[in-house]
Amino acid sequence: MGKPSSGCTSVQTTLKVLGGKWKPPILFMLSAKTMRFGELKKAISGITQKMLTQELREMENDGLVNRKVFAEIPPKVEYSLTAYGKSLEPILKSMSQWGEKHKNRV
Repeated sequence: MGKPSSGCTSVQTTLKVLGGKWKPPILFMLSAKTMRFGELKKAISGITQKMLTQELREMENDGLVNRKVFAEIPPKVEYSLTAYGKSLEPILKSMSQWGEKHKNRV
């Protein structure tokens, strides 16, 4: 696994991308399918509209999420993972499995 300090740095890099309360659930939902804003808001319990907007913008700027705007009225916007965002799918799946196994302890 390398030197402990290099492993720690790698974990910190991962957490920098996944950091925060809301990014992992948003990414996990988008790993399953492309979703509209309202669908994401309904699917993620407790997230506010402001926070969802902020997190999606950050993840779009970081290259994790793709935002596709359709020229219709009312405006339709869909969110999906980029190839870079999809590279996080194994981590998100592992987090989900670990959480399912240990949810009664938390």
